[in-house]
Amino acid sequence: MNIPKGFLFSAVAAAIKKTGRLDLALIFSEKEAVASGMFTKNNIKAAPVRLNMKRIKSGKGQAIIVNSGNANACTGKNGMKDAIEMAAMIADALGLKQNKVYACSTGVIGTPMPMEKIRSKTAELTDNLGRKTINDVATAIMTTDTFPKVISKMIEIDSKTITISGVCKGAGMICPNMATMLCFIVTDANIDKSALDKALKNAVEKSFNRITVDGDMSTNDTILIMANGLADNSLIKLNSKEFNKFADAISDITYELSKMIVKDGEGATKLVEIEVKNAKNKKDAEKGAFTIANSLLVKTTIYGNDANWGRIMAALGHSEISIKEEKIDIALNDLKIVSKGIGTGMDKEANERLKSKEIKITIDLHNGRSNAKVLTCDLTEDYVKINAEYRT
Repeated sequence: MNIPKGFLFSAVAAAIKKTGRLDLALIFSEKEAVASGMFTKNNIKAAPVRLNMKRIKSGKGQAIIVNSGNANACTGKNGMKDAIEMAAMIADALGLKQNKVYACSTGVIGTPMPMEKIRSKTAELTDNLGRKTINDVATAIMTTDTFPKVISKMIEIDSKTITISGVCKGAGMICPNMATMLCFIVTDANIDKSALDKALKNAVEKSFNRITVDGDMSTNDTILIMANGLADNSLIKLNSKEFNKFADAISDITYELSKMIVKDGEGATKLVEIEVKNAKNKKDAEKGAFTIANSLLVKTTIYGNDANWGRIMAALGHSEISIKEEKIDIALNDLKIVSKGIGTGMDKEANERLKSKEIKITIDLHNGRSNAKVLTCDLTEDYVKINAEYRT
């Protein structure tokens, strides 16, 4: 996999929750980078989220330390001290300014950070820079994930090759804003801060803010991007031709990562795309799509290969959006199962199509011109089992 110039990675096993697995990682840019970030809108925010929200105001960054196994959320004043110390240890070891180091955590809420384990592994973590890969970072930040999530993309700007790589984790407690996830994107692009902010915001709105697994919002959601400029392209500025190309690439990265998250939804067996078309306005399109995507009845009927389209209609009915029953069409993997609010008698054929691993449900409201897509997954017995045993 191609990696942006000037970025090094490390990961170690610190036994934060379990022994014998990577659970502490480091991302480092050899040159101070332009940085941007977005964070959970949950009113209860983990200590590292609150720390990073302050530090991102500088618009600069050079390193990210991240652990799995402990969220460092609902841990009071000591939790903030621990987050600051995690970043400070990396800053001291690498000779960086403390406010250029970000700390992120994911895992169990309400448990104090086992700082003695992290302190004992800091030297190994920094010494291993360059000896581990971005795939190792992806593995280290996993919680209930079943596979590491990594992607890389290359684009040409001013005859210079720019590389963008992204890594994320997430499988449960997935719902905007931004899903229970950590995501880190690194690039060697030379880009203006305002342009980087806009590219990230646009990408998140079209990807991580359009996915849902279970309708629950996390305390730790974080996405950070660092651009160190080592591709040596001319500066990418907001609303330029070069900006549009870069922004599209970031959107591609985040969309593919968001698909991986939904595909890896806790206990999930199917990736589901819900599209609401021709709604009265954008708000109605999005609300309608999310109401269907978060419906437990819809999600379980998809798992059971039962094309019970009445559940989709019922979800639309309580979504409080503008609809006219007699105008609604519904299609499942391009098979029309509802026409003008009435079933087409294609339930048997629809049941067969539901056996696919990827499902697309299209709802045409014929009530306007606004469209919205949301990614979700089915709901299985394993979701209950995973979350019932999460702390054990």
